[in-house]
Amino acid sequence: MISRYTRSEMGDVWTDKARFDRWLQVEIAACEAWAELGKIPKNAVSVIKKKAAFDLARIDEIEAEVKHDVIAFLSAVNEKVGKEGRFIHKGLTSSDIVDTALSLGMRDAADIIIRDIKDLMKVLKKQAHKYKKTPLMGRSHGVHAEPMTFGLKFALWYEDMKRNLERMKRAREVINVGKLSGAVGTFSNVPPKLEEKVLKKLRLKPEPVATQVVQRDRHAEYLGTLAIIAAGIEKIAVEIRHLQRTEVREAEEPFSKGQKGSSAMPHKRNPIGCENLSGLARVVRSNSMAAMENIALWHERDISHSSVERVIIPDSAVLVDYMLARLTRILSGLHVYPERMMQNMSASRNLHYSQRVLLALVEKGIARDDAYLMVQRNAMKSWKKGLDFRECLAADPEITNCLSSAELNLLFDLKPYLEHIDYLFNRSLRDKLSR
Repeated sequence: MISRYTRSEMGDVWTDKARFDRWLQVEIAACEAWAELGKIPKNAVSVIKKKAAFDLARIDEIEAEVKHDVIAFLSAVNEKVGKEGRFIHKGLTSSDIVDTALSLGMRDAADIIIRDIKDLMKVLKKQAHKYKKTPLMGRSHGVHAEPMTFGLKFALWYEDMKRNLERMKRAREVINVGKLSGAVGTFSNVPPKLEEKVLKKLRLKPEPVATQVVQRDRHAEYLGTLAIIAAGIEKIAVEIRHLQRTEVREAEEPFSKGQKGSSAMPHKRNPIGCENLSGLARVVRSNSMAAMENIALWHERDISHSSVERVIIPDSAVLVDYMLARLTRILSGLHVYPERMMQNMSASRNLHYSQRVLLALVEKGIARDDAYLMVQRNAMKSWKKGLDFRECLAADPEITNCLSSAELNLLFDLKPYLEHIDYLFNRSLRDKLSR
């Protein structure tokens, strides 16, 4: 199930042709290994490598009769190869081919996603430095808290993606395994040396103890990693959606020439890209839950996992690839409004300086609980009456008995909130990304 928005590279990994190409790659590697062990003629391998091919329509035709995709594939290939085809699939079971080939596809997909994450991180780093000293109001619970900078948001997202990059690299290694150990993993009809040779050719590690299948906790970890990446994308998308609200409008996603936001309201500029990303993240998370359900199979294997994986693995890889690319485009062309950020900061009527006043009173010897009540009393007055917080404090004798007018004025300064931004950037953004 390939999205119509998918870039061709990731989509190509999951086509039927690509899947059967990987199956054939594993089968030919097994034939080569058998020949190296002296168990099949080398000239037969030469013929197999020369003639082995398949026709998708023919596979479908055979499968309609035999109701088994691997048998249909092998029959279609044998029709092309001829008598030497009898050596193909020697001693192997279907899952030896299917699971090993699936790992190859998941590894290829992981490589694309790793590159996508790095591309996004480059944009995040660039925007972080661009808006490093651009002040805006930090919010907790959606309510004004204390000032920060817009660049710090990008630095945070950069750190998020740095962790996602490492997760994806680990997931790639977890899934980078194969097995050619036969029906229940006991090497009853193939020697361990054959598996060793085949997996070395494919640059895969062996599943140390396999049943008939590669164990599905590996696939669950891979899908879980994709779900975490999707959740990180949604985290950024939700922030942009909030910042684009009319009441806030500190940033908004690109709005191209000729784009329309509403069939009824010509003025609308909606965060449709970010909303799309939020929705798709739900799909990827749901897929990861299905992968968890696949871990428990009956005895040495059943195929309850197979039908699920045909959907969730390609779809999740395709979606995360698309989501990363779309978010990269959105952030590259993000519209940012620093003046609006300052306007919104002033809307809190200087309430965001409350902690500095609290700490100043404590330093004057006031008990913290008493100081808190003194500051909060004036903050509530500011909230209720729409008055400037500093003016409320200046009119409170209990405050002015502790803090002079000059001392009070010094507390209402933006600089202290920004003075350690360089430290945070140096701690996060000094690393270099490689391809």
